[in-house]
Amino acid sequence: MSYATSLNKIETIIKDLEHSAMNIDTNNHKLKAHDLLKDSALFSTDLFNTSSDLFIDYINEIKLNFSQLQRLVSNNNKPLAEYRLESIERQISSLLNAFNANKSIHNEAQHRLNARKARRLKQSAQKLIQPSQNLYQTLAEHHEFERRLMQMLADKELERNSASKQQIDKVSQEVLVLHQRLGRCRQAISKIENNIVNYEKRSIIKK
Repeated sequence: MSYATSLNKIETIIKDLEHSAMNIDTNNHKLKAHDLLKDSALFSTDLFNTSSDLFIDYINEIKLNFSQLQRLVSNNNKPLAEYRLESIERQISSLLNAFNANKSIHNEAQHRLNARKARRLKQSAQKLIQPSQNLYQTLAEHHEFERRLMQMLADKELERNSASKQQIDKVSQEVLVLHQRLGRCRQAISKIENNIVNYEKRSIIKK
């Protein structure tokens, strides 16, 4: 396939993706569960420089990369053009997988939102200051969960490398969901660490 044909094909795909991204973003922001996903990157930094919960922002990065590809082709810079083309193809493939996984990701977020509401109702009559030892225990549990997620990701990446064409999309979606879970786990770890610092500051003041 010539570069001209490839460029025309990619340009058409990007336009279709842009339309889909805007529709999905609009629908996502109507969901209360999406509040849990706001300001969270949908992809790893290996795929996109963009960090956003909006699909359209990733489309804009692809469009920028596509413009760079067009300039490289015009300048007959084949090595860099090949690299940029492969990068765009990976981004498009990942975006398609994310579109397919969008519903399941928001279903999971809704389950977490429901669980959070239940916990708040249970604790509404209490004002808890979590003891330091419990905070450290919780932190250790989250670090263990992080370790298991990283191992699961590594296993899934190996599985994806050897997956058949029929299975690769399914495995890629599972990898994406694991990345999301790992990101949330690390956010929780940071929050617990801040709680430990604040608790110990209060303890020092009391002394």
